[in-house]
Amino acid sequence: MFTRRIDDKKALRSRWLSAVTGYLLAILVLAGAVALRALLDPWLGYEVPLVTLFAGVAAAVWFGGYRPALVVAILGYLASDYLFSRPRGGFDFSDAGNLMGLLAYVVSCSLIIGFGERMRVAQRQAEEHRELLRITLASIGDAVISTDTQGRITYLNGVAELLTGFTLNEAAGQPLETVFRIVNEQTHQTVENPATRVIREGVIVGLANHTVLIGKDGTERAIEDSASPIRDERGRMAGCVLVFRDATIKRRAEEELRRQSERFRALVTATAQIIWTTDPDGWVTEDSPSWRACTGQSYAEWKGWGWLNVIHPEDRERTKEAWTQAVANRSIYVTEYRVRAKDGHYRWMAARGVPVLDQSGGIREWVGMNTDITDRKRVEEALREADRRKDEFLATLAHELRNPLAPIYNSLEIIKRADGAADTLREARDLIERQLAHMVRLVDDLLDVSRITRDKLELRKTRVELASIIHQAVEICRSRTGAEDQAFNVVLPEQPVYLDGDPVRLAQVFCNLLNNACKFTPRGGTIRLTAELRDSAVVVAVKDTGIGIPPGKLENIFEMFAQLDGALERAHGGLGIGLTLVKRLVEMHGGRIEARSEGLGRGSEFLVCLPILAEERHAYQPPTGTVKEQAMPRRILIVDDNKDSADSLAMLLRLSGHETRLAYDGVAAVEMAKQFRPNVMLLDIGLPKLNGYDACRQIREQPWGTDIVMLALTGWGQEEDRRKSKKAGFDEHLVKPLDHAVFMKLLASLPSRREVSSPNAPL
Repeated sequence: MFTRRIDDKKALRSRWLSAVTGYLLAILVLAGAVALRALLDPWLGYEVPLVTLFAGVAAAVWFGGYRPALVVAILGYLASDYLFSRPRGGFDFSDAGNLMGLLAYVVSCSLIIGFGERMRVAQRQAEEHRELLRITLASIGDAVISTDTQGRITYLNGVAELLTGFTLNEAAGQPLETVFRIVNEQTHQTVENPATRVIREGVIVGLANHTVLIGKDGTERAIEDSASPIRDERGRMAGCVLVFRDATIKRRAEEELRRQSERFRALVTATAQIIWTTDPDGWVTEDSPSWRACTGQSYAEWKGWGWLNVIHPEDRERTKEAWTQAVANRSIYVTEYRVRAKDGHYRWMAARGVPVLDQSGGIREWVGMNTDITDRKRVEEALREADRRKDEFLATLAHELRNPLAPIYNSLEIIKRADGAADTLREARDLIERQLAHMVRLVDDLLDVSRITRDKLELRKTRVELASIIHQAVEICRSRTGAEDQAFNVVLPEQPVYLDGDPVRLAQVFCNLLNNACKFTPRGGTIRLTAELRDSAVVVAVKDTGIGIPPGKLENIFEMFAQLDGALERAHGGLGIGLTLVKRLVEMHGGRIEARSEGLGRGSEFLVCLPILAEERHAYQPPTGTVKEQAMPRRILIVDDNKDSADSLAMLLRLSGHETRLAYDGVAAVEMAKQFRPNVMLLDIGLPKLNGYDACRQIREQPWGTDIVMLALTGWGQEEDRRKSKKAGFDEHLVKPLDHAVFMKLLASLPSRREVSSPNAPL
């Protein structure tokens, strides 16, 4: 309000000064007109006394307006009539001539003042229009250049001055090409000046695409807009006007948008995901090349809700409901379903869609992505199956371990109550031996499978005769199972068949197959083993009349922990790893194995195909009987934190004629070895205070410890465990439980590092 009052005062003061100036100019003009008439008086006399006043009135009205002009007209008449009319020095209004002159003077001055005022108003209005136009052109954000019909510049506004680098004074009268230099953005070739065409054709001309303006200082700016003709009130060409703007920022934004669009298209093309969009109502209104590539649906087939037609029928309703709820709730859409691919197979998809909001918070569109999770689903299913098999295996393992523990426990109770009855003790002993052998076999099979799956199992191949391996496997199987009144038929080729293989592992293959046949064949059944030569291979078939294999189980019968029927399998014993072990051992020998069965209750047949050798010399022959070797008496130190295990082994070795000492931890072992100076040490690995590896190292570092035969006796039997024991200084790595007969042979074949004739010989 205060500022407005100041502005009003300034305007009033300006008008007052303008009025005063007009009147002063009028008085000066009046004085000049009277003075001019006085100068002309000698020649004019009494003639035309008012002649110089007309010019004064015209000048007064032009510079001051009609009011100062009236003052000049009135005062000038009075002054001229008084000075230059009869009678001089007075006024005579009775003279008809003077009255007629006055009337003519009034009419003439009125016309002069009227026309002058109209011209003055018109000029003022024109100036106001020009000023308004100037202010308008100066205030707009676009650059404006006007030219005449010759293409010479007549006007530049401030923006045009800034963009071209030329001021209005510098540019006025210059050809447009001098100030407005434009070239093509890509080629930098000169572009035709638009004013030339505008003046030539009289039409509005848009500037060429990708046009660049080169400023006075050489600065290049991308510009855009148009040129138009200027016409007068009669429609004749009066010049040209250029209106343009700096489009550098816009071009950069367009280029960045183009790059982002190309980057997005490349990302969509490169990604394995399916990208899709819908309208705010969830209706597909845009094509998706990735969806077409996956499903084979055309846009016409999948638009709208057509995409539901390739969803698995079991998933279709659930998927539609989830999408409808997400659209209704404006929430993120997440679900999984199966999609029929263009090859006809269904694949699992994980779908996720999010709403894209506009500035007002409304949904503008939906953008989503589908990810193929078929492989993940398969892995999850495999993990679930593996977990199920693991649980079943652990239950089976517990069952299989408890089975031999029960008769062992019973046998121990029998021994307590036998009162020295030899037959009873012998039966109990035999039962314990059989059950312990079964437990050892279970553990050995587990270790063998572990070694095979980690590629740690090594074959010790030699030339071996097939028949000897078969007979050995049959005898082992009979001794383990008792055959339960089953008929064994073995048919082998008449000529010897030689293989390049590991005799122990080959015997293990056929023993496992025969053992399975015995377990699943009822009393009175038949087990038949045949071998047949076929070209450069031999096919060994183990066929039984047992429970058979369901057709659906033949494909996975060799998989780890595979079971035909949980309850039935446990009834016959087994961990479900025997056939896995057989298959891997056969393949390691360059052969293959196949399972056949006509169904449940109709028996089964396993065929093992192995390559044969043409050479028949140096064949391996298995031992035909038990060789007893008497080991010379030794001083043996037994170290084990399991007191019962250590005490029982010491008792057994003393019964065999050896002198023993005991220690139950690693520190005591080193001290006892120093005092006892044993020939042989049986040293456990997992010991308290000092583990077996470190105890062995400390003993080996002593002068008296270099000649001791160090034997690791542990439950750890993997290849890595054997490597560690060898590195620590052990001579052999034995696995619990210790086979007494094998250990006696080992003692006989492994003298101490310094021959000892008797347990009392000095060291």
